[in-house]
Parts: sequence; C-alpha cells; structure tokens
Amino acid sequence: MKLSARNVLKGKVVSVEKGATTAHVKIEIADGQVITSAVTNEAVDALGLKVGAEASAVIKSSDVIIAVD
Repeated sequence: MKLSARNVLKGKVVSVEKGATTAHVKIEIADGQVITSAVTNEAVDALGLKVGAEASAVIKSSDVIIAVD
C-alpha cells in the first residue's frame, strides 16, 4: 500500500470500544504509548480490528495544535 501520509506508526490494537455509530480504537505504538482514533463501526468490521491485531495509525493533518498551562 502506498500513502501520501508520512506519519505511519505501527502497533497493536489494545482496545476497541464500539458505540452507536462510532468506535474508539486504541493502538499501542510503543511500551505505554497509545494512540486513540475514532472510526465508524463499519470501518472496524471492514478492517477486522480486534484486540491483539497488528495495525498502523496513519496521521495526516493540516494543523497540529499544542497547548500548555
């Protein structure tokens, strides 16, 4: 698969929590480092996302906002 996005973080699915229409999928990319993504329930099913499965978090964004107290 070829992508224009350059931020691809490989990891393992550690949690899939389906809601009414949207699921929250957590991928551990390094020991103790977890990325959470909100995707449709249909995407979870189509991709076969399950705890323990290998997956990649692909990040493509025009804005990154950083805040401090």
